[in-house]
Amino acid sequence: MQLIDTHTHLYLPEFDEDRDEIVKRALSNGVVKLFMPNIDTSSVDKMLEVQKAYPGVCYSMSGLHPTSVDESYPQQLKDLEKLHDKNNLIAVGEIGIDLYWDKSHINEQVIAFRRQCEFALSKNLPVVIHSRESFTEVFSVLEEFKGTNLKGVFHAFTGGSDEAQKAIDLGYLLGIGGIVTFKNSGLGSVIKNVPLQKIILETDSPYLAPVPHRGKRNESSYICIINKRIADIKGIKEEEVADTAFSNSLELFNLAK
Repeated sequence: MQLIDTHTHLYLPEFDEDRDEIVKRALSNGVVKLFMPNIDTSSVDKMLEVQKAYPGVCYSMSGLHPTSVDESYPQQLKDLEKLHDKNNLIAVGEIGIDLYWDKSHINEQVIAFRRQCEFALSKNLPVVIHSRESFTEVFSVLEEFKGTNLKGVFHAFTGGSDEAQKAIDLGYLLGIGGIVTFKNSGLGSVIKNVPLQKIILETDSPYLAPVPHRGKRNESSYICIINKRIADIKGIKEEEVADTAFSNSLELFNLAK
């Protein structure tokens, strides 16, 4: 049984003391690939350093996280776009709109999100979408790309059945993480009716650790817990969830098996 953590911030300082152990523990649990979304220009060097340290295991993306969008976003986007000419990056992410932390740059967030979707489309790369309390705004931008080849995933999906169906109808996958193990999240009832072919697995580590590790540092080996929870919800074998999510992930991120 092979698994992929499609969203881990392994390059952050939270892992500086034991990054090797984290990677080894993931691999020993069958988590064979770790995909790293970028935050902004300040996180690029460390992310690429981690990718170089674990070839064939760690893969990087380039994107401007919505909470990092401010007046400097045009220059940041230019700098991040240049990375794709020099490095083997697998996606444009983490991008999107966040109305939970700060609404003061909503206009800039929308513009930055749209521009990064355009860039991803031009490079035939998937987008990794952050949509915290912003489904309406995110869907509005994605509607502009309907009928194109733009594809991607709604990272850390926490919407209801309507949002799940809307995302799927637009051609996107749902990234399911530790929240699906939270007792009162309501995500289980949503995922129960989502086709397995529309799901990929993620941790968002070091954040959003699944039960029984909730509130502690998350890590990629915990993908096994998320995989098991989805299998339990759907009443199927863990191997079926893992195999399908694995294939979904490789296809979305244009990686050969």
